[in-house]
Amino acid sequence: MWGLEYFSFSDLWSPVFMAFMMAVIVLYAFIVGPWRNRFKGNAPVSLGRKLSFIVATVLFYLTMGGPLDLMGHLMFTFHMTNMAIAYMLVPPLLLYGIPDWLWRSMFSAKFWRIFGFAMNPIVSLGLFVLLFSYYHMPDNHDWIMTHLTVHTLFYIALFISSVTMWWHVFLPVPEWRRMPPLLTLLYIFLGGLLLTPACAMIIFAEEPMFAVYNDPEVWVKAMEYCMVGDPAEVLSRVGGPAFFNMMSGHDDQQLGGIIMKLLQEFINAFALYIVFMQWYRKERASEDETGLEPKLG
Repeated sequence: MWGLEYFSFSDLWSPVFMAFMMAVIVLYAFIVGPWRNRFKGNAPVSLGRKLSFIVATVLFYLTMGGPLDLMGHLMFTFHMTNMAIAYMLVPPLLLYGIPDWLWRSMFSAKFWRIFGFAMNPIVSLGLFVLLFSYYHMPDNHDWIMTHLTVHTLFYIALFISSVTMWWHVFLPVPEWRRMPPLLTLLYIFLGGLLLTPACAMIIFAEEPMFAVYNDPEVWVKAMEYCMVGDPAEVLSRVGGPAFFNMMSGHDDQQLGGIIMKLLQEFINAFALYIVFMQWYRKERASEDETGLEPKLG
C-alpha cells in the first residue's frame, strides 16, 4: 500500500530511534515507579498520566522516525498530519504525563533562570508561529528538507518551541503559572489565529509549491537521509514521488493544509474546553467555600 514495499524495515521503522524511544519509556517507568522516592514531593502518578506519557512517546516516534515519518516524505498530506500530531497533540500529552514533582526537580535549578525570557507566553507563542510559518515557505521548506543537519536542528527547535507554547496552557506546576484563565483562553485562540495564514497559503495556492513532493531530483535528495539504501535506485524504478501519491500534487497539498488546520482547531477547541472547565470548577469551589463561612452580626 502506498508503495511501501519499495522500502526496507530500517527505512520504515528506524530501529535505532525506536530503541531510543523505548528506553525513554523504560526510564520514565522507573522514575515514576521504583525510583519515585528519590524525588521531593513524590506523589503517586495516576495510570492516566502514565498512559498519556506513553501515548505521547509512541506518537512522537511514529511521526518522527516510524512509518508516518517516511510517508511524510512521500505525500504532503502525511507531512502535515505529522506536523499536527507532533507539535499540537504530543506536547499537551507529554506535559500532562510528567508529574509536577519531576518538573520541579528538573527545572528548579538557578541555571534555568537565564532562559526565563523564552518562557514568556508571548515569546513562546511567537517563536513557534515564526518557526512553523518560516518552515512552510516553499523555498525554505525544500532547502531544510534536503539538508540533514539543518533539518534535524530545525525539528528539535520546532518541538521545543511547541512544548513551551503549550506549557502556558497545560502548565503542570501550579505555582509557575503566568497567566490567569481568561488570558489563557485568549492565548489559545490567538495561537490558532496566527497559524491561519500559513495554512491558508498552502490550501489556496493555485499550483503545487513544494519541489520535494513534485520534482523527482529534489525528492531523491530529501530521501537520502531517511533511507538505508540508495534512493536513486528507487527513483529509477518508480520515476518520482508521484508514484506513491493517490492524488495530484495540487490536491495532496490542499488536503495536507486542510488536515493541519482541522486537527489544530480540534485540539485548540479541546484545550479551550479544558481550561474553561478548570476555571469554572475553581470559581464554584471558591463560592462554595465562601458560602460555608459563618456570617457575622
